[in-house]
Amino acid sequence: MDTLHLLLALLAGVIAALAACSALVVRYKSPKPRQREDSENYSLCIDEKHERQRLGSLWDDARVDLSIIVPAYNEEERLPVLLNDIREYVAQRREQSPKFTYELIIMDDGSKDRTCEVALEFARMHGVHELRVVKHVINRGKGGAVTQGVLCASGQCILFCDADGATRFSDIDALLAHMDERPVIAIGSRNNQALSGTVVERSHLRAFLQWGFHTYVAMLGVRGVRDTQCGFKLFSRQAARLVFPNMHVERFIFDIEILLLARYQQIAVVEVPVNWHEVAGSKMSIIRDSIQMALDLLAVRLNYLLGNWTIIANSAK
Repeated sequence: MDTLHLLLALLAGVIAALAACSALVVRYKSPKPRQREDSENYSLCIDEKHERQRLGSLWDDARVDLSIIVPAYNEEERLPVLLNDIREYVAQRREQSPKFTYELIIMDDGSKDRTCEVALEFARMHGVHELRVVKHVINRGKGGAVTQGVLCASGQCILFCDADGATRFSDIDALLAHMDERPVIAIGSRNNQALSGTVVERSHLRAFLQWGFHTYVAMLGVRGVRDTQCGFKLFSRQAARLVFPNMHVERFIFDIEILLLARYQQIAVVEVPVNWHEVAGSKMSIIRDSIQMALDLLAVRLNYLLGNWTIIANSAK
């Protein structure tokens, strides 16, 4: 009997400790997105008559075929490569479809370098009138920059892609092939190259960390997606309306919340192989940000499980 009491007491202690740890994670690691500053409701462009334009809304009717959202923090060196890839893709696309329309929104997330100026200089040099820059007064994080960009997008389809140009931009055609009338999300995947013939180049350390992160994600109940973190995701406008008004996470783990919201609302998610290569200059700290992401993911999962966060039943029409 003494042994049984000891085991029960030990079990109760473990449960109490887990409950206390969960409460601390929820209290101190739950994201608290800030409201936009007034200046963040406007974008900069190269149109002399409207250099400062008020942002649109995801709830407006679509005005272009494709919105491209690029979160950028101190990306003055890497950004031009991506911008040139996008320009070349658009030129080729318009040879096949002359009526193709798009917008390119650079979300300058509180950069301390010339990210904004570099983007606008590129637009002037190449006559890219579709490019706009939104400057955040205070850094939100990649997830916050993406969310704010999508919420002002006017595209029938909405893509966000990393500023480093690690994914071959023309691979967007493979994602667009999955867009239809239903709410759907097509996500680039770096884990299906053996089946598709695509090429992925990454360091052994990065591959190991991705495997560990994927295992941790699966343990917390996010299963069925081989590559959750690829920065190349495409949304139908209907899917974006269901997902992004419900977003809380503004840091690196925001991709997981997107997938959770898609699962909760039964939005179709399709993984599409893409060509990807590792690019130097990442702003991510391997050790610090890996720990941060693990705690953030736990906080996200707990908030949804405990009912602290509820999903707004927005109409996707």
